[in-house]
Amino acid sequence: MIDTPVAYSAAEGIATIRLNRPDKLNAVNAGMITALIAAIDRAEADDAVGAIIVAGNGKHFCAGADMSSGDRTFDYESLGGQPGASPIQPDGTIDYGNPAVRDGAGLLTLRLYRCLKPVIGAIHGAAVGVGVTMTLAMDVRIATEDARFGFVFTRRGIVPEGASTWFLPRIVGLPTALDWCLSGRVFQAQEALERGLVRSLHHPDDLIGAATAFARELVDNTSPVSVALTRQMLWRMAGSDHPMEAHRLDSRGVYARGRTDDAREGVASFLEKRAPRFPGRVSRDMPDFFPWWKERDYD
Repeated sequence: MIDTPVAYSAAEGIATIRLNRPDKLNAVNAGMITALIAAIDRAEADDAVGAIIVAGNGKHFCAGADMSSGDRTFDYESLGGQPGASPIQPDGTIDYGNPAVRDGAGLLTLRLYRCLKPVIGAIHGAAVGVGVTMTLAMDVRIATEDARFGFVFTRRGIVPEGASTWFLPRIVGLPTALDWCLSGRVFQAQEALERGLVRSLHHPDDLIGAATAFARELVDNTSPVSVALTRQMLWRMAGSDHPMEAHRLDSRGVYARGRTDDAREGVASFLEKRAPRFPGRVSRDMPDFFPWWKERDYD
């Protein structure tokens, strides 16, 4: 693996993206955010990839934001920001619609949210701050028995990031989200399991094997196009205000997919009691109504 903030590999239909700053406990900086987004872009564009695993090199998954700037860590303006992009206006007010205000963790989770491949988080050691919020936009999280988590933002004088105030209550419910985010306490893997944040716990030696087994189940038995559509349907319906929205979308999806070679192969393989060989590809075979949503602007 190349010595970069993120290491990428792909084999047998599974892409593995590893946070790769082990000497910094995989603390996140702007370079790592950019590299993670690029890695997701790469996996999504590769029709040979049917699932993505995100893991960490070293002793911890991710210890949060890189705090090498000391007490100025979250004061982006004092750190110089982007040249010519300051949101501070001549009269001293802040232009909150300026792209320089945007939270880097949110850019990452929004990219994960849009992803057309299923994403599995394999978490070991510490996953705090952005180290846990980045996983909320993943579809499945598994962890080691000794993992620990923390939405520690109130203890750092800031607020949750990574669009976690949208994702977290949908995963664990509002009472648990309030408990974890208001207190900022660090909690153990067993609590994460009991509250629904993670799917399963594993011995550290078994973590990647378990993530790979789950990914293998998807790659070997499901239609990539159907998975891509289903992933987006579930995530986007999480914010819908009426079941008619889901019915409208389901109807379009079943009608469009029912006419495809994938649907014929799915039925034939079931009747013939054999593994399916789905011909559809995400790069070329998404239905004509996709995407059905209008992308939101940052303003």
